[in-house]
Amino acid sequence: MAVTDEAIEKIKDMIVSGALRPGDRLPKESELAAELGLSRNSLREAVRALSLIRILDVRQGDGTYVTSLDPQLLLEAMSFVVDFHRDDTVLEFLAVRRILEPAATAMAAPRISERQLDALSDQLDALGAAPSVEELVASDLEFHRGIVQSSGNSVLCSLLDGLSGPTTRARIWRGLTQEDAVARTLREHRAILAALRDRDAEAARSWATVHVASVEQWLRSTL
Repeated sequence: MAVTDEAIEKIKDMIVSGALRPGDRLPKESELAAELGLSRNSLREAVRALSLIRILDVRQGDGTYVTSLDPQLLLEAMSFVVDFHRDDTVLEFLAVRRILEPAATAMAAPRISERQLDALSDQLDALGAAPSVEELVASDLEFHRGIVQSSGNSVLCSLLDGLSGPTTRARIWRGLTQEDAVARTLREHRAILAALRDRDAEAARSWATVHVASVEQWLRSTL
């Protein structure tokens, strides 16, 4: 194992074991290096790597701390990574979204508030019948994010946020090239919203599946 990898594993073990907890400040570099049997240089590289994926927070002049380890914070790194997708892998991201988003939409059905449903309806009304592709895509992201947040599962919400990068590009492409994409997307959003208002989890799941699958099927036919 590379020296830096070993250092990362040792710090990880301290966090997993509870020796370091969320919000804790790490010991001084010299002390921690001696405790773990590491060189200060390898420890420094490990800290840098763990800060990039939001495990540690390096505060200049103050020290290094364990972050909150909140799922949303930790999964930010995933959204960075998935932006490096290739055209032939965007279908794989969409396939994952087709699994997760309908589940999240079904989970939201009994939980989403009337106030949130009204906000989503107002958002759709504000778009009008013929929004630009850019307006539609921005609204689409907010529409689904609002529903997923109502699922009550922060990990699921963070995963789907992370998947929005590559799938957003696919939606823009679709909107620019498929004649009925805007009208079809608005119809599908209305159908999802109606199912949520009825507190019908299975109907909401089905419409969300149709919505994601329509993008996936169109993209598959064009690649």
